[in-house]
Amino acid sequence: MLTVLPIRYVADVEASRRFYTGLGLLFRAEGSVPVWAQLDAGAGAVGLHDASVSQGRPAGTVELGFSTDEELEDVAARLEAAGYAYELVKEDFGRSIRVTDPDGIVIQIQEIDADTVRHSQSLL
Repeated sequence: MLTVLPIRYVADVEASRRFYTGLGLLFRAEGSVPVWAQLDAGAGAVGLHDASVSQGRPAGTVELGFSTDEELEDVAARLEAAGYAYELVKEDFGRSIRVTDPDGIVIQIQEIDADTVRHSQSLL
């Protein structure tokens, strides 16, 4: 199942986390590390990503993303069957698929590895 998770690349994760929680979003500490904060809302979520470690995305950039509890290979098979090219990327938090939509916008589908996130948190 896909969950909508837009990613907001920011200059300061902590300052942005305080701002968005001030708006009423709920910080999920168990899904967050110093360069990533996940904030839940009643009808979705937002990821805050430190732009300085984002593989070239400047602060202020917003990327449409999804998280999934499916195996990425299953998502990839559907994309391939529909004729879409994709890239499977190893990330600090697990893996993701990057695929370009018909308007040329790159969409990210994340498979978050809870063990990797827990390990990153234990290093703090």
